[in-house]
Amino acid sequence: MDLLIKGKIALVGASGNGLGLAAACRLAMEGCHVAVCDLHAAGLEAAKAAVMAAGQGAVRVMARHVDLTKPGDIEAMMADVRQEFGSVDILVTNAGGPPPGMFDQVTDEKWQKGFELTFLSAVRLIRAVLPGMKAKKWGRIINFTSRALREPIDNLMISNAVRLAVGGMAKTLATEVAPFGITVNNVCPGPTSTERAIELASARAAKKGISTDEELTQTAMRIPRGRLAMPEEPAAAVAFLSSELAGHITGISLLIDGGETKAL
Repeated sequence: MDLLIKGKIALVGASGNGLGLAAACRLAMEGCHVAVCDLHAAGLEAAKAAVMAAGQGAVRVMARHVDLTKPGDIEAMMADVRQEFGSVDILVTNAGGPPPGMFDQVTDEKWQKGFELTFLSAVRLIRAVLPGMKAKKWGRIINFTSRALREPIDNLMISNAVRLAVGGMAKTLATEVAPFGITVNNVCPGPTSTERAIELASARAAKKGISTDEELTQTAMRIPRGRLAMPEEPAAAVAFLSSELAGHITGISLLIDGGETKAL
């Protein structure tokens, strides 16, 4: 299926590995030119090479080291992207996630950091790309969030709270920008085979007094499909929501969780 986005410019947050890298690779496979960025500079060249390989040498790729909690870093990156590619057509917001913990473990400092990382990073990236999208009368904004938008997840107090803020912002924004041909949607992965999944499983395992492998096995058993998602599966949803074909889909939160979430 041709998604009709060949030649579009895509920016993917936290795309040095995991879900972000998978999304960047998938968009490159569809012929998009891609800007990747990450907090960890060490893996950026490998990520850039992976995205270029996914695009079979037919797309341009740039990579930038950026701390998405710092407005100045985002502004500098966006200036580089505009100089290299022009205005962004497809934005995938992504910034990993706040650390696990229960309410009594969350200090004001941790709340503030979680808000900066998960909510304000998305707001600032969207703010940076919207003028160009409005001028073109076309744009796709996809936020990587979590199945927590449907059902809170144990021991993820900060994430459960702050990701709901992203969902509320996105739903409201979708209505505001629809007349400009811009769609705004959320992709909500369940447990996925990423470093983040290992981190969260390790935290749960420590509380239970079991190994991380045992916890991952128990997690898979709760999922009707019987396994964690592969990063390429949420990435495929991102690609479709980025497409010309998805132009009438906006304001939704799409679960990619193998049927684990019980809420409607």
